[in-house]
Amino acid sequence: MTKPKLVAIPSNILIPERDADKSPILDVRHLGIDFGGLTAVNEFSLTIGKTEIAGLIGPNGAGKTTVFNLLTNVYNPTRGSILLGDVDTAGKSTAQVNRMGIGRTFQNIRLFPHMSVLDNVKIGLHNRIQTNFLDAVTHCFHFHSDEKKANEQAYSLLSVFDMQDKATVPAGSLPYGAQRRLEIVRALATKPGILLLDEPAAGMNPAETAELMQNIQKIRDTFQIAILLIEHDMRLVMGICEGICVMNYGKVIAKGTPDEIKNNPLVIEAYLGKKEAV
Repeated sequence: MTKPKLVAIPSNILIPERDADKSPILDVRHLGIDFGGLTAVNEFSLTIGKTEIAGLIGPNGAGKTTVFNLLTNVYNPTRGSILLGDVDTAGKSTAQVNRMGIGRTFQNIRLFPHMSVLDNVKIGLHNRIQTNFLDAVTHCFHFHSDEKKANEQAYSLLSVFDMQDKATVPAGSLPYGAQRRLEIVRALATKPGILLLDEPAAGMNPAETAELMQNIQKIRDTFQIAILLIEHDMRLVMGICEGICVMNYGKVIAKGTPDEIKNNPLVIEAYLGKKEAV
């Protein structure tokens, strides 16, 4: 795939050229968090264009998932700011941040295994459903209308991954790769402006990973959203990411295009270690 050129916007931040005339979907400045006397993340800054596919990589323990937890307000940052669109997420709950437009998946699959595939997706649609408890108890007209809309929307989302024929089966009975896809579908059901994928290719074989790469691009093109992924599979990262941010020991050590990152000596040292002088 020919990747678009990264261009500098007025603040001298690089985003894809096609997004240059739009406000970034995510603008993180000097983010940090301390746990007791330990600084887990420090001076983390990252800007992502409106439809950018970006990668966040680094060795195990670098702080990548902690950043995801900060972006979704699972953790409250000790310092720094997070702008989603033009809105500061400070003081918001995780549910509020989700409604503002951040969806995510997790390293470990978190589906409801005994519920149907369709019902797992409908859980993600809760932000769009207006039915209240009394409507559900009385099965009034609003309940039936909202239920019909939810089913239609869920089937439509499943069709993006050709999973509509699995709608009625228990989520836990799906093969591993299909469960990963279902988790992404459920996150898409929340209608995010940016989708955070935490190691989406973990446990996948090469064929499943290749399919995942196509699906990530399909998601971006279909929904016109940004995607930020944490991933250890460098073939996937280098194959689809337009901008890459590299962390080590809680700090950003490099940013750039795939070609710039794979040839950066600081990145090579972080992954392979520093050669001892002979």
